[in-house]
Amino acid sequence: MDLIFQGWPWYVAGPLIALIMFLLIFMGKQFGMSSNLRTLCTICGADKSAGFFDFNWRAQKWNLVVIVGAAIGGFIAMNFLTVDPAVAINPDTVANLNELGFASAGEAYLPDELYSLEALTDWKALSILIIGGFLIGFGARWAGGCTSGHAISGLSNLQLPSLIAVVGFFIGGLFMIHVLFPLIF
Repeated sequence: MDLIFQGWPWYVAGPLIALIMFLLIFMGKQFGMSSNLRTLCTICGADKSAGFFDFNWRAQKWNLVVIVGAAIGGFIAMNFLTVDPAVAINPDTVANLNELGFASAGEAYLPDELYSLEALTDWKALSILIIGGFLIGFGARWAGGCTSGHAISGLSNLQLPSLIAVVGFFIGGLFMIHVLFPLIF
């Protein structure tokens, strides 16, 4: 049981991810979480109003199972397999986040200041979540996929656009955390 209750080292998790990617490539499938949004929109009838959603969504059912499994697995891991919900992050980072108003930094995976039910009554937290969600969705569509699709699947297929997208994700993340994040908070 100790194997389940602790994180796996990179030399175990990495080859397992590589094995999954090899199997997906071998079966002619591409992995990506954001493509599920397109599939869900098509299932709900968006194909009748926009050509982008006019595709055979049934061929993507396997990817819907992946996202449902990720959500269920995350719930099970957090609520039943996590002994200590604290996140092991650098103490300097915790101090910086505390200065910015995140008193719960390092105590849980998601800061209560943004992700608790009380945050839904705070206009700033709610605005950040809505605008951030829109920008992430727009960015994933504009980049032709999300970070998991490009960084895991695209790079496994040796696709140059995925390499460019991943470099852009890192630059954008650095810009966000070092420039915009302190301005927002």
